[in-house]
Amino acid sequence: MIIVLDGCGAGEAPDAPEFGDHDHPDTLRHIRDAVGEIDAPHLAALGYLASAGYPAAERLADRCVCYGRLRPLSMGKDSVTGHWEMMGVLVERPFPTYPSGFPIPLVKEFESAIGRQTLANRAASGTQIIADLGQQHVDTGFPILYTSADSVFQLAAHEEVVPIETLYEWCRIARALCVKPNDVQRVIARPFVGDTAGGFKRTERRRDFPLPPPANLVDRIGDVYGIGVVPELFDGRGFRSVPRTQNNAQHWKEMERALASDARFLFANFEDFDMLYGHRNEADGFARCLEEFDERLGGMIAALRQDDLLILTADHGNDPTTPSTDHTREFVPISVLTPVGPPSRLGDLEGLAAVGEFVASWLGIR
Repeated sequence: MIIVLDGCGAGEAPDAPEFGDHDHPDTLRHIRDAVGEIDAPHLAALGYLASAGYPAAERLADRCVCYGRLRPLSMGKDSVTGHWEMMGVLVERPFPTYPSGFPIPLVKEFESAIGRQTLANRAASGTQIIADLGQQHVDTGFPILYTSADSVFQLAAHEEVVPIETLYEWCRIARALCVKPNDVQRVIARPFVGDTAGGFKRTERRRDFPLPPPANLVDRIGDVYGIGVVPELFDGRGFRSVPRTQNNAQHWKEMERALASDARFLFANFEDFDMLYGHRNEADGFARCLEEFDERLGGMIAALRQDDLLILTADHGNDPTTPSTDHTREFVPISVLTPVGPPSRLGDLEGLAAVGEFVASWLGIR
């Protein structure tokens, strides 16, 4: 099983300046510097924190622990390129980004297809733009179109103004229109609720519509039990049908069901670190989230069978102590827990595909 701690970077990558990261990001280390010691004994015992420069901790006595860092090679610092690279897909061309908004012809084509205008068409914080334009959207019914530093076409709409299935259908329309040269990596539905008096708030019915991935390890394994956003990142291909969970607490409940299933491969993403705290520059919240995750992780480790392989990693960084609220180009930690073999420090490995190589070897797949 792979568990991705979304946004938990382990130090500035050599090419970070090429991705606009000039503040020397170091997510996990900077969180510790900002808030002090983090009470996460299981992440410490697995070497996950040591890979990010934390003091060495006592290892688990009855299992083999290998840990180190992975240097990303794909041309992106986001969840899609990170997860794809883990499964053997190297993204060599950056997906287009739109700091000044999307091209007018693309926007007009989209508006014509859905039969109404859009608002905004600019790069913005998702929480801020619904605060700024939420009431105008409610008054007009026009969806809010925005982007970020990533290659994303995000569409926000109030659930009482635009039915959720309608919003999803608009996103499917956008997905079909976003082709080269505007082959945006992800179209994202961003539903929200609330009003001006009490404030607008995004709901947990977000849905991602990414470009379909090339052939990868998920295809070879098949019948993968995906948790959180993972199946969506691979366009659902190769994943069994399970409920879509939306936050870390829900992911843990689904993980319990997954462990009790007959699945050979579990692939989970826990995004609260990134979504709730990294993007909002909240180091304290990020630290608390790590501690809460660690408590649940301890129970899961105790329930592992002797022939289970557990890998903890991340897909990119999101340093909450830098001025930016965007993802950061960093090494990511990797911790491998197995019942056999000598413990070892892996050092720095080239490419996130090392994750998939561990999985393929364990399952006997070339």
